[in-house]
Amino acid sequence: MAEVPEAHSGWTFVTNHARVLAAIADNPNVRIRDIAAHCRLTERAVQRIISDLEQDGYLSHTRDGRTNTYRIEPEKVLRHPAEAGLTVAALLSLLVQDETDRGRATSHPAPRPGAGTHAGARETGEQ
Repeated sequence: MAEVPEAHSGWTFVTNHARVLAAIADNPNVRIRDIAAHCRLTERAVQRIISDLEQDGYLSHTRDGRTNTYRIEPEKVLRHPAEAGLTVAALLSLLVQDETDRGRATSHPAPRPGAGTHAGARETGEQ
C-alpha cells in the first residue's frame, strides 16, 4: 500500500470488515500489517476480521512460504437483510478503485443535489 490515509474520528459509512475486504480486493497478496495501516486498525483486529470473513465463506487463503494469497468469493450474498440479494462483487465495485481513479474522483466536484435520488424519493418530494 502506497499511502496511509489520515486518522478519522466519528462515524463512517463503511464498516471495518468492508474496508479489509476492499484492501484484499486491491491486492490479494497484501500483508496484514499493510491492511492494518491502510484501514487504521491494529494487526490483531485485521486478523479477527479476516477470521470472521473466512469463517462465513466470504474469503479463503492459501499459504506459500510466508505469503498468504487471499481469494474473495464474489458471488457470496451480503449478510444483512437490508442488503438481501446484493453480492460481495457489487459491494466491492463501489469500494475498490485503482489509484488513478481515486485521484480523479477526489478532484471532481460533488454531484448535484437530487441527481442520485431514486424514483420513490422524487414521487414523495423527499430527497
